[in-house]
Amino acid sequence: MTEGFPLIEPLGTEALLVRFADRLDDAANRACTAFRAALEARGLPGMAETASSLGSVLVRVEGSPDALRGALEDLLGEADWAAVPPPPHKLWQIPCSYGGADGPQLDETAGMAGLSPAQAVEALSEARVRVLALGFAPGMPYLGILPECWNLPRQTGLTPKVPEGALVLAVRQFVLFGTEAPTGWRQVGRTLFGCLEVSRPAPIALTPGDEVRFVPVSPEALREGAAADPHRHGGARWEEVS
Repeated sequence: MTEGFPLIEPLGTEALLVRFADRLDDAANRACTAFRAALEARGLPGMAETASSLGSVLVRVEGSPDALRGALEDLLGEADWAAVPPPPHKLWQIPCSYGGADGPQLDETAGMAGLSPAQAVEALSEARVRVLALGFAPGMPYLGILPECWNLPRQTGLTPKVPEGALVLAVRQFVLFGTEAPTGWRQVGRTLFGCLEVSRPAPIALTPGDEVRFVPVSPEALREGAAADPHRHGGARWEEVS
């Protein structure tokens, strides 16, 4: 983990930020997931809410943050949080149509990684990535960390609009778009996975720490599977793992 971390910083007057790194780091992100799970299980007095990001855990406080700081410091000292086994989570298999109209920048992205489009699809679909954080839009996941060849810069300009379910790539991460929006990342595929669906028992489908594979399917199979899925999981399947 990055030298000098973890550390606890105030965030306004009603929250503390437990930081494990100041940059994208696999060990730090795993520590965030494990530490947040421990916080939720412990239920510390004065803790109102927690949320994890790529490298930190937000702890919203009821009352004085100073009263909770000592308990957080004690919990940080109990373990090497990057080495703690991950809590129980889901492994998702999400159908994805790569290339063509569903992934208009696949060829460009593959070339930047030094691969043919077919090699890129094979590599990306075999990658078992982790939900690093949710952000930008409700339920929208950042997933990684991909191998070094995918450490590709963002575009210098914006794609004016990608559709909900677009799978985009940059800086060793996927983002699965939860809404139609502009982006500076390159679109390599399309799913019909609903990151947020208020009619589901669990409206936000993915949780930080979940694992995902984007399984290649034809555009026709993608749409047929999604049409038969009343919960807007886009034909995805999942299993509980620990």
